[in-house]
Amino acid sequence: MSNKKKYVSYGLGVLVLSLGISLTIQSGLGASPFDALLVGLSKEFGLTVGSWEVLISIIILICNSILVRKKPVFLGLITAFVTGIGIDLWLLLIKYVIDTSTWFSKLTCFGAGLIFIGLGTAVYLQTKFASTPIDHLTLILRDISKRTIAFSRTILYAFFFILAFICKGPIGAGTILTICFGGIILHFFMPIVNRRLLSN
Repeated sequence: MSNKKKYVSYGLGVLVLSLGISLTIQSGLGASPFDALLVGLSKEFGLTVGSWEVLISIIILICNSILVRKKPVFLGLITAFVTGIGIDLWLLLIKYVIDTSTWFSKLTCFGAGLIFIGLGTAVYLQTKFASTPIDHLTLILRDISKRTIAFSRTILYAFFFILAFICKGPIGAGTILTICFGGIILHFFMPIVNRRLLSN
């Protein structure tokens, strides 16, 4: 993959990922456990959701360094920073564009968001450039457990679910659906995206 294609794919992946996160938050059905934690922290302590994305990513970055016994991969904070900005901008935009007053619109908004999160994550991860600390942790747990990426993602979701509950984040039916299917969707898109990127 050429550098130009890598950076374009990376940018598109992060753009789609941040849109997906914003859609699930906007749906009102409950965000992913990690994003619910960010929203909860934002409501409890101030700052934007995107700002908490960066702050929590710094903590996870340190944890990753301890797990692999290597120096922290600070490059990942670039993605966390860009994703945080994307989330704040998308949230500002879609609240004026997307109506979630009906159950159908809520479900559509959440479903699209869940798919975009999996697709966006798969695209930017396959570029192997600056994965966010949370996504890097997913890969670390996959290697340590020698299980699938769906398994490691589900374990992380369950952990952040507890933290989100403590911080009074927007937990709902959508949060449970994310725990059950978020890792599976990512696992589904990874080989498809990999074949597409390598074939061009």
